[in-house]
This record gives sequence, C-alpha cells and structure tokens, in this order.
Amino acid sequence: MPELPETEVIRRYLDRHLRGRRITSVEVRLPRQIKWPDPQSYCGKASGSVIRSVGRRGKYLLIELEHGRELVFHLRMTGRLVLEPEGISHDPYARILFSLDNGTMLVYGDTRTLGRVYALEPGERYRIQGLAAMGPEPLSKEFTVTYFRNALYGRHVCIKTFLLDQKKIGGIGNIYADEALFLAGIYPRRQAGSLSAEECRHLHAAINQVIAAGIRDGGTTFRDYRNGEGRRGHHQDFLYVYHREGEPCRRCGTPIVKETVGGRGTHYCPHCQPGPADNNGGRASV
Repeated sequence: MPELPETEVIRRYLDRHLRGRRITSVEVRLPRQIKWPDPQSYCGKASGSVIRSVGRRGKYLLIELEHGRELVFHLRMTGRLVLEPEGISHDPYARILFSLDNGTMLVYGDTRTLGRVYALEPGERYRIQGLAAMGPEPLSKEFTVTYFRNALYGRHVCIKTFLLDQKKIGGIGNIYADEALFLAGIYPRRQAGSLSAEECRHLHAAINQVIAAGIRDGGTTFRDYRNGEGRRGHHQDFLYVYHREGEPCRRCGTPIVKETVGGRGTHYCPHCQPGPADNNGGRASV
C-alpha cells in the first residue's frame, strides 16, 4: 500500500503538471470504485472543472478543483494515478480516465480494485471517516515531540500497532513503522506507554527521518507502486529491516526476524531492538 512518502511523491509530480489544466471529460470503466457520489454525479462534478492544485492528507490524494470541490483518491493496495502525456491509456487495469485540455490524460488504475474514489463538495470530508479523523502527519508542525509523548502516555497496545493507528499519526504504514522502530532501537512489541522520554524523542526523530528518506528516494516499490510518471521508486534498496527477513542486519550482522505483531508482518533486528528481559516488562498484548 502506498504510504505517506509514496503518496507525496505522486502528489508533487501531478501538482507540477496538473495545475491550471481543465478536465474535459471523464470515462468511468469500473463504477463501483466511486464511493461518493454516484458515478454520473461524479462525472458531472469533475468534467469541465479546472484543477487548482494537487494536495495530500496522509495516504489520500486530493485533486482540488475550482469552487472548493475535491477529487479524493485512496489508492490502498494496488491503486495508482499516472499522467499519460500522449492522452492514451496503456494500463490494462485503468478504471477511471480524465482527459485534459492539453491532450494529456490522468489515469486511475487499480489491479485488485481495492482503492476508493470520491468527489466532495466544500465541507464534505466528514464523508470519509479515515480522512476526517486523521491525526497529525510526520514532518508537520503539529507532529511535535510533546504531541507524540502525550499520545503514547498510558497506552497498553504495542508500539508497532500504535504507529499504524491513523487517528494518532497520519500516513505511516507497515514499511515505515518497521524502519522507524529499527532506527530508534525499539522492540516492536513494547507497550507504547512504556517508552521513556528519551525513547520518545528518538522514535519521533526516527519517524521523521524515514518518511523524509522515503520521499527523497521516490518511494518504495516491491510490486505495484508507481509514481505519477508510472516509474518505480528505489527506497527499497536502502531499507534496514522491512522485507529483509533472514538477511544480515546492516548494523550488526544479526539475521533480521519477521513476526506477526497486531496482525501485521513485522521485521526487526533482535540484537539492535532487544525485547524485554522478562515475560512481563514492556510486553503488550497483540
């Protein structure tokens, strides 16, 4: 699933190329991917509209139209938004096609059709619960060490599960949660509320670090993710633990372990991220 870095990479590319463009027509090939409103109304809201900018909130892409309307895309596992400069779709899984006034085409493709697409009027973000209730994002002014410490206080869930809670922190997914915990040297099953003030500072910095690195490297591609040009990211070449089960830790050489934590595959180094000394200290229920 595209996480914050991948979505931001797509946003930056599309924003450069879509600002000021007018959507001349919309072709919906798979109506059920439009979750609000009905497909006919969706086309009516989008067709003829000028694109003001392309924004992002967490893992959501927001194409901002005139009159305050928004086209919202939650790409989820296999969705992608690609600009086709020749105005022709080469994607066999193209689901919605937006023809633009300069002859190019914006294509929403989705192999497994798990993504969700919306057209919202001003003030309608409440229709998307995950968007309306999202917590502050890494790298934002709202995501302070103080906020992070207060959010962790008294929480008995494991820290890996906490990091994936979009109501607490927007945009972090499985890849960057594992990477941040490694950089901070924190065992993924630790109770979130058991972290010391120093550990909170280290993890906060690690979260910002891995998100920034993912953006810098164009995102992480193992299978489906593509940027706005249809190209793969290359951050996968620099990951410390994620998707490296059995490979030597880049710091100490210990084989990376993969376990299930909170229902999610979780990668860590047992030497650099040691677990508790006994069966009770720091453990969380999963």
